[in-house]
Amino acid sequence: MNEIELTAGTIRYRDTGSGPPIVFVHGLLVDGTLWRKVIPALEARFRCIAPDLPLGSHTIAMKPGADLTPPGLAAVIGELIERLDLRDVTLVANDTGGALTQILLASGETERIARVVLTPSDAFDNFFPPMFRPLQWLARVPGAVNGVIQTLRAPALRRLPLAYGWLAKRRIPNEVTAAWVRPAQSDRGVRRDTAKLLKGVDKRHTNEAAARLSSFDRPVLLAWAPEDRFFPLEDARRLAQLFPDARVEEIGDSWTFVPEDQPERLARLVEEFAGAELTAR
Repeated sequence: MNEIELTAGTIRYRDTGSGPPIVFVHGLLVDGTLWRKVIPALEARFRCIAPDLPLGSHTIAMKPGADLTPPGLAAVIGELIERLDLRDVTLVANDTGGALTQILLASGETERIARVVLTPSDAFDNFFPPMFRPLQWLARVPGAVNGVIQTLRAPALRRLPLAYGWLAKRRIPNEVTAAWVRPAQSDRGVRRDTAKLLKGVDKRHTNEAAARLSSFDRPVLLAWAPEDRFFPLEDARRLAQLFPDARVEEIGDSWTFVPEDQPERLARLVEEFAGAELTAR
């Protein structure tokens, strides 16, 4: 693991392979290991960077005054790319990370981003999906985030629909999900960060971003799971209509966590998408 000091705090990230850079953006209560099955298929041709963003599974708490609103978190992604001096970047995002990526694209701070792959993600009014919206309300109750996160010590509870159960069709190993919840269970600063980001989630951020996505004129691939329980395929089609250069690719036999359910298929799509653009130059 590498570390870099950003405005919000210290971010840890994995950095493997060589070639044009791909930055992988995860969602709420997971970390960069979400991409552990995808990166090995790409690192022979691409430099693969998978940060642990401050979305609840990060192991270093952010500065107390850090901006962890959705626009603030989108800015963390942009600053990471800038500080690592990455150019011609392919962004690959999932879940909450897809919403943050849309917000970053809408900000106009995109000169280093060459192309984007969005897998099932929050968008439009669906930020968060209805099943997870109680987390936003609980975050406003003192101690509630700690109470919820401590119950997830039991593997069976982590497999419930309200946790990770409906995000992947195939069971995620217990040791992986345990590692995702451990930082918030054991570190008060991480719990503070988690409550702060949950309180900041609001559909106005994704709707405002959607109104400006037409300004991003580089290629976008929406690699979506039509069976997803939280992010309907129609959202991908709506997003594709907003971007000047976008297409939808369906990934079957998968739910939200396409990197878990269909890593080979996703890796192949990313390689073809990024590689084709490079070859065309």
